[in-house]
Amino acid sequence: MRRVTKIAAAGVATAALAFTSAACSSDSGSSDKGVGLAFDVGGRSDASFNESAARGYDKAKKEFDLGGKELTARDGETEADREQRLTSLAEAGYNPVIGVGFAYGKSVNKVAKDFPDTTFAVIDEASQGKNVAGVTFAEHEGSYLAGVAAATKSKTGKVGFIGGVHNNLIKKFEAGFVQGVKDTKPDVEIDVKYLYESDLKGFQDPLRAKGIAEGMLDSDADVIYSAAGLSGTGSIEAVAAQDGAWAIGVDSDQYRDKALADYKDSIMTSVVKNVDVAVYDVIKSVQDDKPLTGDQTFALKDDGVSLATSGGFIDDIQGEIDAAKKKIADGEITVSDTP
Repeated sequence: MRRVTKIAAAGVATAALAFTSAACSSDSGSSDKGVGLAFDVGGRSDASFNESAARGYDKAKKEFDLGGKELTARDGETEADREQRLTSLAEAGYNPVIGVGFAYGKSVNKVAKDFPDTTFAVIDEASQGKNVAGVTFAEHEGSYLAGVAAATKSKTGKVGFIGGVHNNLIKKFEAGFVQGVKDTKPDVEIDVKYLYESDLKGFQDPLRAKGIAEGMLDSDADVIYSAAGLSGTGSIEAVAAQDGAWAIGVDSDQYRDKALADYKDSIMTSVVKNVDVAVYDVIKSVQDDKPLTGDQTFALKDDGVSLATSGGFIDDIQGEIDAAKKKIADGEITVSDTP
C-alpha cells in the first residue's frame, strides 16, 4: 500500500450579487469590459471541467488583452440565482457572457433575450437564441476509448464507473465507457454507481466519491473511471492507495494537475473535453466581430474529445485505442449516448 495524503476539498468563494432592478428588455449599453465567465459549482480550481474552461478564458484574456470577471455557483442554487449572476455580467458590459455547465442551460437562453447585443454561450447545453452559442461535446465517444483502455489494462476483469449526478449528460459518459469495455472484452464486469440522483453536490463531494471507490476496490475492481468533477479527486485518492489499481480522469488531463501530483502515477489516462478550446473560440469570435451562435458540437473526429497520453501508461495499447478511434470517426462504430 502506498502512503497517501488526504485531499482536502477546497472551498470556493462566491461573489455576492446585489441588484437594484430586474433585467432590462435590451442591452444596457455599457462599454465592453471583456469576458464574463460564470463557473459551475467547484469553481476554476476543480481539477476538471471548470479548470479547463478557465484555461481557455485565461488564454484569450492574455492574447487579446481583455478584462474579465469570474463568478462561481454555489450548491443548492435556484434558476433565479443563475439568472441573476448572468444578468449582472451582461448589465456590467461583459461580452461574451459564458455559462460553464449544463446547469446554466435555461438561464443563459432566458437572459440572452434581454441582451440581444451581447453574445452568450453555454457549455454542455443547446442554443435556443439568436445570440447564444450552445457548446456540446461527444463525451460518449471519448468515454468509449476509456472503456477500451480499461478493459485492456484490467487484470482482475472488474472495472468501475462513478458518476457525479445521474443526469443525461453524465449518462453519456457511462454509456460510452460501458460500450467500450464490452466491445473490447465482453466478460469484464462493470460496477456503475452515482454519487447523487439529482443534487449538483455530486460534482463537489470528493469524500463520498472516495468511499464509493474504496468499495469498488474492495470488490476487486482495478480500474475506476470517474465523471464527477471535483468529486473525482476523492476517487483518484482511493485508487492511489491500492497497488496495481488505475484511475481514469475526466475533462482535463488530470495527470498534469498540480493538485493531484502525489497521485499522478495512478492516473492511467483522462478523457479530455477540450472545453478550453471551445471557450477560447467563443471569445475570439466576438473579438473578430463574427460571434459564434447556434449549436457547436466538438466530436472525436474533430479532436473535441480525446484520451490523454501523459505518463506513458497507455503507450502499450495505443494501437488498440487508435483503431477504435478510427472506427468511430469512419462511422464503423456508433457509440450510444444513453446506457
